[in-house]
Amino acid sequence: MPLPRFSLARHLVAAFACLATLLPPAAASALSRVKDLAAVEGVRTNQLVGYGIVVGLNGTGDTLNNIPFTKQSLQAMLERLGINTRGATMRTQNLAAVMVTANLPPFATQGTHIDVTVSSLGDAKSLQGGTLVATSLLGADGEIYALAQGSVAIAGFAAEGEAAKITRGVPTNGRISNGALIEREMAFKLNEARSLRLSLRNPDFTTAKRIASAINDFMGADTAEPTDPATITLQIPAKFRGNMIRLITEVEQLKVEPDQTARVVVDERSGIIVMGRDVRVSTVAIAQGNLTVTITEQPMVSQPAPLSNGQTAIVPRTGVKVDTGDGNKLALVKEGVSLRELVDGLNALGVGPRDLISILQAIKTAGALQADIELM
Repeated sequence: MPLPRFSLARHLVAAFACLATLLPPAAASALSRVKDLAAVEGVRTNQLVGYGIVVGLNGTGDTLNNIPFTKQSLQAMLERLGINTRGATMRTQNLAAVMVTANLPPFATQGTHIDVTVSSLGDAKSLQGGTLVATSLLGADGEIYALAQGSVAIAGFAAEGEAAKITRGVPTNGRISNGALIEREMAFKLNEARSLRLSLRNPDFTTAKRIASAINDFMGADTAEPTDPATITLQIPAKFRGNMIRLITEVEQLKVEPDQTARVVVDERSGIIVMGRDVRVSTVAIAQGNLTVTITEQPMVSQPAPLSNGQTAIVPRTGVKVDTGDGNKLALVKEGVSLRELVDGLNALGVGPRDLISILQAIKTAGALQADIELM
């Protein structure tokens, strides 16, 4: 049943009345911990990567004739174990060449374990039941930081017969819990630092200034200074030198009100719209009309007269109906209306997400939307 075409202004008024009765009184702006807004520069994870072989597969591994690097890796591994296979014909499909990745957490010590992810490189069908042979994991500097080995656990599976095949998840990607042993530590002496830098996760001038002001109010003037929208530099007070853990703990618990740029994020593929609370709309007039073209095919059979030489034929009959939606009226949106109120009014009018995206882009082009539109 089509929606009645009332004016947009009437629906906006109704939406405002509903909001007034359903929404609670405006709450004070939420405060966030510095711990959730910024990270200590240098305290970070590091990516590790390695190349290895998974063995013990039940005929679901790489085809050695098609994947030459798997055959070369097998020969090299056997030679290290004292077995010469040069020139021999190998047809096994119980192993697969894989890439092994892991994240080395900050301040990780020798002898601790980390998780690793194993991903197939060749044409293996599944890594189910496989075991990763000892694999060195390297950092960006080319040094070995961990050694990975263990049974691979996968979340998916694959099964096939002569005429059917079923696959669930990704059977060529797996994980080894606590599968890597750390052999080298990252050199980072936190207690010897004379200054500390905080990196904002969402760079913003106002947020950086507020964090610096909160730190100065707690530790004394000129302790913290924002150097750019993403960085705050702290001079270590004398009482905290040699005890950076205490300093970082005190700073992370400070609470400030973060600020952000008014922004509308639009995903045109899925029709998702995400808006910030500070988005505002200036005075603008809006009219929206939908063009709908309906095409129907009703072919008819043309039968020749009796005793004639004609042939039975199908005659196409096409019906075309165009609805321009001219009944929609021009509505005026007044100064200061928030985007949430505008969206509620448009939804009451029956405007879908994709039409709403076009309307928001048109309002932005007209200069009436005080926000940035970010397309995904």
